Amino acid sequence: MDYLNALLLGVIEGITEFLPISSTGHLLIAEHWLGERSEMFNVVIQAGAILAVTVIYWQRIVQLFTGWRDPASRSYLLKLIVAFLITAVLGLIAKKMGFQLPTTIAPVAWALVLGGIWMLAAETIAARKQPTTEVTWLVAVIVGIAQIAAGIFPGLSRSSSTIFAALLFGTGDRAAATEFAFLVGIPTMYAASGYELYNQYKLGVTEADWTGLGIAFVASTITAFIAVKWLLGYIRSHRFTAFAIYRIIFGGILLALSAAGVVA
Repeated sequence: MDYLNALLLGVIEGITEFLPISSTGHLLIAEHWLGERSEMFNVVIQAGAILAVTVIYWQRIVQLFTGWRDPASRSYLLKLIVAFLITAVLGLIAKKMGFQLPTTIAPVAWALVLGGIWMLAAETIAARKQPTTEVTWLVAVIVGIAQIAAGIFPGLSRSSSTIFAALLFGTGDRAAATEFAFLVGIPTMYAASGYELYNQYKLGVTEADWTGLGIAFVASTITAFIAVKWLLGYIRSHRFTAFAIYRIIFGGILLALSAAGVVA
């Protein structure tokens, strides 16, 4: 059963990490029923999702680094770096201040509901803007801030925060906003995973269920690859409305269960 639970958590991470529905929120909720996991476990399954997206975007990544002499590629790459650095600096500040993620359902449920409402409003505003694939410096700064906001409030969703930050503050094209959000997420999540692994090493945490970790890692990688591939095709002709409605309904159910004392 423990291996089955590891498989299920890997699948949940893979599906939700890059869809705008909050992986942290879904994992927190799942662990209430499947058992709480170690920081090492969470880092490993997140690494699987990052690997999948890196594979999907590897050609674009190579193009940016090999084409840095091109002004457009160089500008785009620098904006990715700026967004990442903003997140990294703010993230370290939050760590130094001793910030801890909530472990109860209610804050996550509220973040899901309010985030869904915000997505619906943002979609309406973005639809009135003239679509453009350009990523401005303002977008880079706002996306960097949005990433840390999502890290501080589980349920907010890193992908939805960054995608809609890009949509509202300059990049009116869904595909362009999603690409920038996902690309900046790659170094951010690798850095976060590396930081957590380093902390585990400092604490002397060396023992782990490597079979369970392996199952969860593979499950996360495969499902994230499928989910992101599907999402990139979906957004070419659809808005994010369905995800917003899902968040509101799911968050509302969780609030009802929390109020009834079914979940803590």
